[in-house]
Amino acid sequence: MPRVLVKISYHGGQFLGFQIQNQGRTVQGYFEKILKRMHKRSVRIHPSSRTDRGVHAKAQYFHFDTDLNIEPTQWQYAMNRSLPDDIYVHDVQFIDEDFHCRYDCVGKTYRYSVYQAEHRNPFLSQLMTFESASLDIKLMNEAAQQFVGTHDFTSFCSQKTEVESKERTIYESRVVSTAEGLDFIITGSGFLYNMVRVIMAFLLEVGKGKRMATDVPEILAAQDRNLVPHTAPAEGLYLEKVYLSPESLREDFGEEIKIHYKKSAQNS
Repeated sequence: MPRVLVKISYHGGQFLGFQIQNQGRTVQGYFEKILKRMHKRSVRIHPSSRTDRGVHAKAQYFHFDTDLNIEPTQWQYAMNRSLPDDIYVHDVQFIDEDFHCRYDCVGKTYRYSVYQAEHRNPFLSQLMTFESASLDIKLMNEAAQQFVGTHDFTSFCSQKTEVESKERTIYESRVVSTAEGLDFIITGSGFLYNMVRVIMAFLLEVGKGKRMATDVPEILAAQDRNLVPHTAPAEGLYLEKVYLSPESLREDFGEEIKIHYKKSAQNS
């Protein structure tokens, strides 16, 4: 049975998240409704990531199996024709039947966008996080770089996280200035529940002078979420890139990097 890989993007502001719920609007719900109508039966999709309520995706993937004889361009057309304006299918292709979007994912990049102004801008609502306080981007970047490497991120994830190992490898972690304010960019082997948003909340405190970059190693070692009690809002978070092969990851980070890859699920 052919396996189909779909690349999408979506504005997460009006979704309860990617994963289907009993009630409410979800990205998975829209696609499975379309596929059920086309197949005359339920078809489950398998995403590379399950973004939370309010989180956006510039590049997200999922796969599904089909017995329909439809070309990739026609799949794309049929889906986009039935989708709402806040989801778009960019590409569809056939893939090997042993490929799995979630288990074969070797890395992801997230971007968290903050705009700084004296007053809240309603036209940036649900797209960026508002911060009126002045922030020291240099100090935030120093703190961000402390996360590069392999660490246990118990202190920087939700207490609801239900996985055996909370060890993840971070390949890139940096804060950059933008015309609106700043972006935090982080690439890793995988991410725990709320991990990026908890790290971002900590970085904002560093930027305000309430925490220090040198606190990071001690907090990581403590493995205590109570040391970082805050979580940044969902609206500024974007799933920016998904790496579906070691080769694609090495293209961006060099042949010398050691890729931590296990054929097992990551949280988000």
